Amino acid sequence: MSEARGRPDANKCFVCGPDNPTGLRIEFRMDGEICRASFTPGPDHCGYDQQCHGGILFSVLDDVMANWLFLQGKRAHTAKCDVRFRKPVAIGTALELEGRLVKSKGPLAILQGLALRDGETVAEAEATFMVVPD
Repeated sequence: MSEARGRPDANKCFVCGPDNPTGLRIEFRMDGEICRASFTPGPDHCGYDQQCHGGILFSVLDDVMANWLFLQGKRAHTAKCDVRFRKPVAIGTALELEGRLVKSKGPLAILQGLALRDGETVAEAEATFMVVPD
């Protein structure tokens, strides 16, 4: 996936890297101005009580926002991220992920990420990314 985009250095990414045998291997795509993906946490993504671990949810939210930039050929690093977990997510629950640009100014880009279950927001994030100059 990453190599086809001209970035083989991202192939080992825990969330989206196709060459990471223990990673999530989520495939992100642009749909107009929204980065989208699907993710269903499995037994290896468990926290307690058969709920998805919050760190896994944080990771997929971070990546749906980062991939909004990445899929447009921009290299960026997360500078700050605030996450709000709204509802527990049981293992085996299908989620839709959305990432969108809120605003950008100079080398900074602010993005929003959502994790949705049947259209309802279960977790959300807003992050500031430092965009690396070409």
